Amino acid sequence: MKGTLLVVCILALCKLMLFAQDGNGSRMVHTTEKSAAHIPAQEFPATLTRIYSNLGTKTDLYNCCSGWSINGPDGPYSLQFFALPFTPKSDSHVLMVGAALQYVSGANQVNLSIYADSAGAPGELLAGPVVVVNVPPAGTCCSLAVASFPSVAVSGGAQYWVVADTPQTGTGSDFEGGWDIVAKPTYPLASDTGGGWIGWTDLTTVPAGAVLGTVP
Repeated sequence: MKGTLLVVCILALCKLMLFAQDGNGSRMVHTTEKSAAHIPAQEFPATLTRIYSNLGTKTDLYNCCSGWSINGPDGPYSLQFFALPFTPKSDSHVLMVGAALQYVSGANQVNLSIYADSAGAPGELLAGPVVVVNVPPAGTCCSLAVASFPSVAVSGGAQYWVVADTPQTGTGSDFEGGWDIVAKPTYPLASDTGGGWIGWTDLTTVPAGAVLGTVP
């Protein structure tokens, strides 16, 4: 699989663009922070339980300025989607996802979906896509892209995926942005650069997000 790891300092922010090579062929986005003042994230409904979360504190939920590139097929760079795995501790029902997605250019909308696992990568679509509009601008913290789902039953101990992607054509297919990361120990994730989903197990930077719902 061909590709380059794109290290981008957003042109509108710092007038500089750099490129680097990565063996996995996936791109990261690096931006300068727009403001040192962090805005607290949206409050999740008190009736929901966190089934999974790697988010930090309210005003430091994620790394505001480094993330994995999300680029639709009609965007300025080659297609790249990303997925975050989660494993419920017990049988649950997913109702909401919050993801640290950020916007750079194109139509300001991105899709969030829930997938079952297939050999360490997204497999069967379980729910979505939900179109999330007005994604927070790159270089800011700590708003999230939030999607609500009809109740999705998930089994304790089984792996599932939150997928961020775009339509193949039409509005949103030119989306360019990123899924900001949180520093964590080695943890699996998956990417799709046009040739299908590939699961990774050797990364230390994973997308930041939370999965909420009810238990059971």
